[in-house]
Amino acid sequence: AIRPEHRTRPMEEASRKRPRNDDGDDGAEGALVEAQPLAVMPKLAHERDPEERTSKLQAPTVLLTGHESAVYSVSFSPTGKALASCSMDRTVLLWDVYGENRNYNILRGHRNAVLQVHWLADGRNLATASADKTVGIWDGVKGRRVMRLAEHEGVVNGCGVGGSEAPSMVVSGSDDCSVILWDTRQKESAASFFHRYQVTAVCLHPSGSHVFAAGIDNDVLQWDVRSESEPVMRLTGHADTVTGLALSHSASHLLSNAMDHTLRRWDVRPYVSEGQSRCVNAYAGAAHGPEKSLLRCSWSNDDTFVSCGSADRVVHLWEAATGQLAYHLPGHSGTVTDVAFHPDEPVIASCGSDKNIYLGELGV
Repeated sequence: AIRPEHRTRPMEEASRKRPRNDDGDDGAEGALVEAQPLAVMPKLAHERDPEERTSKLQAPTVLLTGHESAVYSVSFSPTGKALASCSMDRTVLLWDVYGENRNYNILRGHRNAVLQVHWLADGRNLATASADKTVGIWDGVKGRRVMRLAEHEGVVNGCGVGGSEAPSMVVSGSDDCSVILWDTRQKESAASFFHRYQVTAVCLHPSGSHVFAAGIDNDVLQWDVRSESEPVMRLTGHADTVTGLALSHSASHLLSNAMDHTLRRWDVRPYVSEGQSRCVNAYAGAAHGPEKSLLRCSWSNDDTFVSCGSADRVVHLWEAATGQLAYHLPGHSGTVTDVAFHPDEPVIASCGSDKNIYLGELGV
């Protein structure tokens, strides 16, 4: 592994404008890059003595560098031992979460920006959504693409994966106004759903039974995968494009982040009391900038906290039940595009248009 050269450059905007298609190479060849524990960084929690550490991270705050352009998405593996990040530079980097935080693999093959990445439930394979109009399935151990899913006719803005009950299922949403459900055990799509407008965010029920999608019409739609007809639920309330969706681990509530500067929590259980609004909370504080980035959202492993990307360069964490702001974490020098929670420990990962990824330890 080699350490990348560090130079001061103007911050790159995480814009929805796509770079022109350019040929890229398959495989995982190339120099690897290293992580840097920071000696001085804004604390993710109150300053603590070493014996008060709450995680097994090498340091309370760790900076991972290596991407050559804006980083759009991060995802912890199901075991929490690895982290994946994807970027406008067309690559996916795989990192060790513990120890020296080495970058142990680079996944190359997409011919345009990689907009979202998720680990599949098997902990070995990953799914990616790209502006090159394809969905990629990757073997994270061998470092190569094993499937290139190319049924979309427009930019693929996002992807989602099933849980342990549906470990082979992947969903994707595109500018071609379609939502496609894939079974990685077969070459062709399993089902397709059609939206009236461009789809900017998707997620999948852990059992693979329902698909959620949202786009530039500001609404969130839910489909039953057993029927490819009309949506079974429509959630209205946002006043601008929805850029991120995330289902709680209990599968009872849905998060949606939108360009109206709100993060909302919806009750998506089959039945609610008559007259009760499905919008349970609207979390205020995060912001979207004029670059119109696709800012994602996420839940903590116990559904206690929620978070989302923000253009104000700060990571915001709220208590899910009360809506109270629990953490206000500076550090990024550009738009925060995504935040992910560790599956076992009080640790978060964040990425941004500043090309950086931070691992941070939270207080208990």
